[in-house]
Amino acid sequence: MFRSLNTSALWAVTLSAAGILMVSMGARQSLGLFLAPLNETTGLGIASISLAMAVGQFMWGAVQPIAGAVADRFGPRRVLQGGLILLALGSAVTPFMNSTWGLVFSLGLLSAIGSGAGSFSVLIGAATTRLPAQARGTASGIINAGGSFGQFVFAPVLQKLIQVFGWMGSMWTLAVVVLAALPLTRVVSQPADPAHKVVHASDKGLRHSIREALADRSYLLLHAGFFTCGFHIAFLVTHLPGEVNLCGLPPSVASWSLAIIGLANIFGSLYAGACVARYRSKYVLFWMYASRAVMIALYLAAPRTDLTFYIFAAGLGFTWLATVPPTAAIVGKLFGVRYLGTLFGLTLLSHQIGGFLGAWLGGLSITRFGDYTWMWYADIVLASLAALVNLPIREAPLSPS
Repeated sequence: MFRSLNTSALWAVTLSAAGILMVSMGARQSLGLFLAPLNETTGLGIASISLAMAVGQFMWGAVQPIAGAVADRFGPRRVLQGGLILLALGSAVTPFMNSTWGLVFSLGLLSAIGSGAGSFSVLIGAATTRLPAQARGTASGIINAGGSFGQFVFAPVLQKLIQVFGWMGSMWTLAVVVLAALPLTRVVSQPADPAHKVVHASDKGLRHSIREALADRSYLLLHAGFFTCGFHIAFLVTHLPGEVNLCGLPPSVASWSLAIIGLANIFGSLYAGACVARYRSKYVLFWMYASRAVMIALYLAAPRTDLTFYIFAAGLGFTWLATVPPTAAIVGKLFGVRYLGTLFGLTLLSHQIGGFLGAWLGGLSITRFGDYTWMWYADIVLASLAALVNLPIREAPLSPS
């Protein structure tokens, strides 16, 4: 699986990108653990705090194509450094916010924009232009696994910090950890080896590439499927602690469930990266989304115990962010890698429009109906539709190796 990464330089770029994503995604995917403590301290209500987190879901996606375009044009180093600094700043000032709009500013804008600038579009775009073609699928899987490992590590650690030092102390600790990742940006941004440099013989410019992509039916279908992925993930990372609480289980079940999701997705991401090299990516996406619909239906039929949550987390976690390698691969196949950071960033914007709705509607559901039943039903329907819309995507068969 890892034979294509055959030099220390290739491993350095890949692992540094994975390390940055570990921090940015670990911080972002664990925010749901702060929802109840924030509500107890501020008294703002779950719906209001969910709105701030939902804005953050959208802004994380909205900044992706912008950050990707800037990195494509000027290089990734300053984009990544600025993103990590903003993420740390947002975490540091959140304890001083006691209004909905204050939380929108700190979590919905600062933290989300910072995390987005240090996330998939810039990191995968930077790695792709610095790696040989045969190593890109494996590298994207490893980078993606870094984000999952961050969730696996950060969720239980932050939960313990909240219990020991309170949620404010946990936020300040998070800010320090984020700043510690800054040295990795230099490795990811090192000049590409001339032997691996991508030659863009027919580069017609960024605007033309965006117009061409937005007129492509396959690209739009990819957006539609990725929208559903964002809906699932944002709903769960924001409201899984609330679902656990409704079932009368302790908060540790939620934090360990999030950790298990991250752990399972490490293997899922690596497997997805390998599948991209062996199978057409649209079929990989079909089976991922279809499996989510099945797993959610099984969860709804099962008794609500801690073991049920852990098994559900492991099953869902295997496909959690494993959709990223095949999605990025399809974008690269359709339009090349010159503007991959931008064009993949636009798919992430669609992902996070779904994320905004998943986080926000989850808050409305628990406020108005007292549970998340209708959100789970919506999850099943959307996952089924996402599986189907990937099948008509135009993707050439893989060449025999």
